[in-house]
Amino acid sequence: MEHYFAPGDGEWKSREIRVHLAGRKVIVETADGVFSMEHVDSGTRILLETVPDPIGRVLDIGCGWGAIALSAALRAPDAEVWAVDVNERALELTRRNAVRLGVERIHVSTPDEVPAELRFEVMWSNPPIRVGKDELHAILEMWLPRLVPSGSAYLVVAKKLGAESLMRWLAATWPTASVTKAETSGGFWVIEFRAAS
Repeated sequence: MEHYFAPGDGEWKSREIRVHLAGRKVIVETADGVFSMEHVDSGTRILLETVPDPIGRVLDIGCGWGAIALSAALRAPDAEVWAVDVNERALELTRRNAVRLGVERIHVSTPDEVPAELRFEVMWSNPPIRVGKDELHAILEMWLPRLVPSGSAYLVVAKKLGAESLMRWLAATWPTASVTKAETSGGFWVIEFRAAS
């Protein structure tokens, strides 16, 4: 659970890993105390293989070292990407990796630093399921209302960790939205949440 809420203060040592992002082999920096520090995890990989190229303003909820946000920026250089996390170490790694990969249209910040007036065409996330339902629901209640009309959020969730119940909750909480399975693979569901028009 450290990688969700630890502030990331104090000394830490980073490492370099080779990964595939947006169809290319790249070297990125990771460190202890962030999610999936040794590779692109299976859920994130399935999400990135499923989602269409983003347009407009994109939000990565819980960016970790930046796999999702960096992929969005590499796939759509004209998009404006926002990467948010509560872990300062994760934010610093995402900033460093953006520089390393030459990504310029990316904003890396804590959730509270995102201007309240911003709205997003697209949200991609491998959300922090293990924080518990109440915390997860609070995170989604904070961000999903900030989709533009007909905007889409794609969430990857392991079936055994509650993908089906999350879909039911999304549909009940936002009855005018469309909630569907965009993909199932390797025990993961990619859920598409499309805001009402």
